[in-house]
Amino acid sequence: MSSETSSPPAPEKQAAVTIFLNFSFFKVDPKWRWLNEIGKEEAAKEFASLVDVANTKMKVRTYSTLGLREDADIMFWMISDTVEKTQVMASKIYSTVLGKYLTQSYVFLSAMRPSVYSSKVIPSFMTDAQPLKYCIVYPFVKSREWYLLPFEERKKMMDEHIAVGRKFPQVRLNTTSSFGLDDQDFMLAFETEDLMAFQELIMQLRETKVSKYVVRDTPMIVCVHREIEEIIKSLG
Repeated sequence: MSSETSSPPAPEKQAAVTIFLNFSFFKVDPKWRWLNEIGKEEAAKEFASLVDVANTKMKVRTYSTLGLREDADIMFWMISDTVEKTQVMASKIYSTVLGKYLTQSYVFLSAMRPSVYSSKVIPSFMTDAQPLKYCIVYPFVKSREWYLLPFEERKKMMDEHIAVGRKFPQVRLNTTSSFGLDDQDFMLAFETEDLMAFQELIMQLRETKVSKYVVRDTPMIVCVHREIEEIIKSLG
């Protein structure tokens, strides 16, 4: 379920500020589990302090993917006004004790842009809403044929697509643009307390006309929102 910005008519109002999003996934080296407990506790406190300080300059949400993916254990969803701030955060992550045991498995970059299809679509991360338990993240690519269709034809299909999403108010949608920033067209981050509702939403979206223009919507990664010290403790 996506919102696009590549064709006219342009939205009446652009975003007041520039907002970049960075979804960074890390795999933890098994050698971490061999550290003594005191060392791991101190490392967890160090890392938690890093996240606390970072949250004074941007938003950093922490998620666990432990046991849900073979290729990732932790995800950081970073929201900032410059990409340099996320680079600084990445550098500081690697400078911590835990960082010595982390390997980045995925990183997805995007930016906030208003929808050309619906001005009512406001990503939840731009509101005061608290993060929900689950966040399902994935890159999204449409075919070149889609972008060559007349705008009104695309809008008609997107109206159907958006209508399906509105049937699931328990699922929040965050769609951001990756054009010119990363390999995908969009980054999608769905938030929900109910994974089965999300699954039903995706199944129904597969039956919309827009679906035939989707080239790629993988990897689709389920993340569980947890405090960073709790995440680190779960690593063993």
